[in-house]
Amino acid sequence: MSDLGSEELEEEGENDLGEYEGERNEVGERHGHGKARLSNGDTYEGSYEFGKRHGQGTYKFKNGARYTGDYVKNKKHGQGTFIYPDGSRYEGEWADDQRHGQGVYYYVNNDTYTGEWFNHQRHGQGTYLYAETGSKYVGTWVHGQQEGAAELIHLNHRYQGKFMNKNPVGPGKYVFDIGCEQHGEYRLTDTERGEEEEEEETLVNIVPKWKALNITELALWTPTLSEEQPPPEGQGQEEPQGLTGVGDPSEDIQAEGFEGELEPRGADEDVDTFRQESQENSYDIDQGNLNFDEEPSDLQD
Repeated sequence: MSDLGSEELEEEGENDLGEYEGERNEVGERHGHGKARLSNGDTYEGSYEFGKRHGQGTYKFKNGARYTGDYVKNKKHGQGTFIYPDGSRYEGEWADDQRHGQGVYYYVNNDTYTGEWFNHQRHGQGTYLYAETGSKYVGTWVHGQQEGAAELIHLNHRYQGKFMNKNPVGPGKYVFDIGCEQHGEYRLTDTERGEEEEEEETLVNIVPKWKALNITELALWTPTLSEEQPPPEGQGQEEPQGLTGVGDPSEDIQAEGFEGELEPRGADEDVDTFRQESQENSYDIDQGNLNFDEEPSDLQD
């Protein structure tokens, strides 16, 4: 996805009026319904009040982006839909020109995020659906990142625990469709990423590694939500969320010391046997390689 988006150029201000056709008030201000072709090449059609965009309107940017929705004193405020140059779009609430409140972002790769926004960023409770695999992250977001209590749901199993910086940390559990749970914890470990020359410093990547502790029957899971802190102001076109931490769901979860895969077995298999085999073993979760940088640029709309 391009870093260049619809928010590179600000909407024209009240002093850059351009050409106008429409209603005016007794003092000559734009007031009521009207059409404007602005000096930067953008266009606006909709409601005005005392010379400013106010009420319902459609603003079309010369780069192909488009906003349709509510305005308050020249700023996007209320319900609105913003379509970005790359085809991604946001539908939801706005406040003071920022994505703010409840909204849905449709990414160019067909991923979607549905949930809370604060100062243009994913913040609060939300669900991110990975279109390619069907997996989804359901839980807490902080400053645009997966952080806090959450559930990562895959086709035939799910992980429940806490996330930090998009990675699982601390105690958690895997819930399998065969009717059992594997409890354990994620511990941070150092892994070498590579070394081009002997004299160069070896690159080290800190990754979480799953340590299985025991197997139990299914139990009700209730997330513990931490008190949220408002994020700093951030702007820009959203990038798809890379699936990290618990691995690419398209990859199999391999069990150390087992010939097979740690996946739900047939319904006729004995859960007690699975518990006995898995006890005291650690399981490596293959790390996904889909990474992305949040908010690639500070863009204005």
